[in-house]
Amino acid sequence: MNQADFLQALQIAQSRVRGGIGTLSEKSVHAVLKAAYEPHTENHELAVGGYVADIVGQNGIIEIQTRELWRLKEKLRAFLDVCEVTVVYPVSVTEWICRTDPDTGEMIRRKSPRHGQAADILPQLYGIRDFLKNPGLHLRVVLLETERYDIGKLRGKRKKMDRIPLNFLGEIELDHASDYEQLFPVGLPEKFTALEYSRAAGWPLRDARMALSVLCALDLAEQIGKSGRKNLYRILSPLKSN
Repeated sequence: MNQADFLQALQIAQSRVRGGIGTLSEKSVHAVLKAAYEPHTENHELAVGGYVADIVGQNGIIEIQTRELWRLKEKLRAFLDVCEVTVVYPVSVTEWICRTDPDTGEMIRRKSPRHGQAADILPQLYGIRDFLKNPGLHLRVVLLETERYDIGKLRGKRKKMDRIPLNFLGEIELDHASDYEQLFPVGLPEKFTALEYSRAAGWPLRDARMALSVLCALDLAEQIGKSGRKNLYRILSPLKSN
């Protein structure tokens, strides 16, 4: 996907919905990406192997999953038996948060302090790590600038309405083990613990452990012993998996 595809898809998604983008029953990021990867609606939402695929075309199946990649586990098991599968995972590199005050109706817009990165896909891959060596599986991380709309509070928590894609910032292709090298955090020592990985990546420890399990499944990392009670790891050359 490129910037032209994204802008065209944004227009397509807006034209298909009365009231415009942001009022979709299907969330806006999902709808725009689906239009970007396949503008022809006759190729959308087709049954394959007992499941409904987002897109079916000459290059196989494309599934757009905005969160919780583990939910694709059974679909992948069915789809990969019959064709190539590309999983598209969007990441908000820059996000604006818009909140409507339920009392005054005032719209408040602020920039989120959190910055997403392509490596954010690694912990998400934990639930489908058993499929990652399948040559028929391809991953695309789409980097976006988005605008998130919240409204008031629900039981003390902000209620999300929708996330609107504003700009396309890039696409990372993960087809081979060597492609994952660009997702490694900077500054890792030769031998490291999950805690050291979490600090280098800027993630919670749980996410770091899941990411390391994914890298081990890809033969890109391995456990090499202990440091006290903590497991020690090292990064392996991607050439081992190619």
